[in-house]
Amino acid sequence: MQPESSPQPQPALVGSPLTIDVLGVPLALTDYEETLDWIDAVVAARDRGFVCVCNVHTVMASAEDPDLRDALLSSSINVPDGQPLVWALSALGHRLRSRVYGPELMARACERAAESGRRFYLYGGHDQGALFQLTLNLRHRYPGIKIVGGFSPPHRPLTDDERLGIAHEIDHSRADVVWVGIGVPKQEKWMGEMRAVLEAPVLVGVGAAFDFHAGLVPQAPVWIQGAGLEWAYRLAHEPRRLWRRYARYNPRFVGAFARQLAAHRRSARRP
Repeated sequence: MQPESSPQPQPALVGSPLTIDVLGVPLALTDYEETLDWIDAVVAARDRGFVCVCNVHTVMASAEDPDLRDALLSSSINVPDGQPLVWALSALGHRLRSRVYGPELMARACERAAESGRRFYLYGGHDQGALFQLTLNLRHRYPGIKIVGGFSPPHRPLTDDERLGIAHEIDHSRADVVWVGIGVPKQEKWMGEMRAVLEAPVLVGVGAAFDFHAGLVPQAPVWIQGAGLEWAYRLAHEPRRLWRRYARYNPRFVGAFARQLAAHRRSARRP
């Protein structure tokens, strides 16, 4: 069941941005710079947290998947990646300067890390070849970046031994940030499960960013992204993989958020 009214922003963890619920998912009122500053602060303090990059699919799928919902509710920050989520927050009275788009967040983090020396580990990618290409591309675009390891997991659940092995490898790399690109909902669940056993201060799930930065999948032009039509662009390029997702979740989001917005406005009119 979706919430009947829109809660007011509540503080998250210390140092984290305020959040507001959209269909039961706490979304951060943040931007690129604030998110990157938070990552840097957590790394500097050697604290531990994880970031989920949320779009309409993530929000709507969490209503049907308790494990995904638990991961979103236990994350340090859920950033609004999808333009419709930014519009939803604006309709609720919380205007943001921009969305926090996963591929762009990763790119800006790489630019910072090339100067700061932050150590990155890459977990994900279509296969090891794609992960290798991603690593080459990032090192070419951001000279000096320290990518200290990477692993493309098999397309099946890891065994306990494999899970322990990858945790040991990541810890041995002394990574500051682990970028996770295995798609929704696997990456959110993986971060939720692995957060307690990994020493790396920050985990960030960025989905298709790995494929975009590796050059395997084209990104939508900026004007299409700004118009909130990136889903249509991606659907045109990957129809067999994506049509069910968009046909299922996009209309449901419109209807469910319309009900939340109506409840929010009724509440605002009460004396």
